[in-house]
Amino acid sequence: MSKFDEIRFFDDSEVNEALLGIARDPMMNALMGFTFPDTDKKIWREQFKNIHSVSDFQHNFIAHTIRQILTKSSEGLTTSGFDKLDKQTPYLFISNHRDIVLDTSLINLVLLEKGLIMTASAIGDNLVQKTFLHDLAKLNRNFLVQRGLPLREQLKSSQIMSEYIKELLHKENRSVWIAQREGRTKDGNDVTQQGVLKMLAMAAEDMPLANYFKTLKIVPVSISYEYDPTDSLKMPQLLAKHRDEEYVKGKDEDFMTMLSGVLGQKKRIHLHAGNVLDTELDDIAANSENKNKQLQAIAQIIDESIIQNYKLWPTKFIAYDLLHNTDTYADQYTEQEKQLFVRRLEMRIDPSDAISKEFFLTMYANPLVNKIRSEQKLSE
Repeated sequence: MSKFDEIRFFDDSEVNEALLGIARDPMMNALMGFTFPDTDKKIWREQFKNIHSVSDFQHNFIAHTIRQILTKSSEGLTTSGFDKLDKQTPYLFISNHRDIVLDTSLINLVLLEKGLIMTASAIGDNLVQKTFLHDLAKLNRNFLVQRGLPLREQLKSSQIMSEYIKELLHKENRSVWIAQREGRTKDGNDVTQQGVLKMLAMAAEDMPLANYFKTLKIVPVSISYEYDPTDSLKMPQLLAKHRDEEYVKGKDEDFMTMLSGVLGQKKRIHLHAGNVLDTELDDIAANSENKNKQLQAIAQIIDESIIQNYKLWPTKFIAYDLLHNTDTYADQYTEQEKQLFVRRLEMRIDPSDAISKEFFLTMYANPLVNKIRSEQKLSE
């Protein structure tokens, strides 16, 4: 028994049995029917028998699924920054988090197509309660973040996850992806939670914090969807927070959100890989010996990279102008793009509900607002 057994993804020796175990699940039929619409299920079930590694499964099946998602629900994926990464080096990718499934899936498709090391990716265990989703996640090299534990158990779980990430990067030569925060950003404000960095630091042992973080080779990644396919689904939680009410998720809400994220229209998508955190960490160590202040400074650097490199699609400028009843950014979009966005707004929320409308527009406008603030700060 390994101390990582409760959270780890499948070893290659376990892949074939796990895959054949879910091959006849109705959800697998739906997934493969979507991926290979003109292929009889007997064919892909037969092909499953020859899959004996995570890599085989990802290359021969899941990569095709993600390409189908892009074809059917987007106007294409563009990238920048990945070409400066080394093909033999494992990185710790920390990105903003907008979509449960797609964020890490798109990053891995890019890594695959550019010949870079694909990631092991963190996923909340609350999202994979169904046996099919649990096994599919582990077949895709997802490791589990244990949610809802009592404080003492949470600390132990964080320690194990920190050690696991270190082991993957340093011993397994495997890149890792984690989101900059727990849960998706609902309001468009991409902010790194210090708790995520504290968890990473738990495996540093006696090494100075900044030195240890240098060994992780952290790459901030900015993910930008022109349309957020789950925009309207985020409204109830934002409204509950506004009213100072506790938000209780409905049964299967996470699963429905996953489906909406995968199948909903996203228009254009852009991924940018920022620079590896390096000399900035030396500066942080030189300026303060306080661990919390160092973590705060590292979080700030990640935030600045994600915000500065975030692709601002026309929807961000349109939302800002609608929110403030101005035409400040009218040169950044066409009248047709504006009309399409307004139609989306009217179809997805009740336009007579002023608060929902404000939250919807703010969600889209905040990346622009944050980029302006960040540029002002850097120029001071």
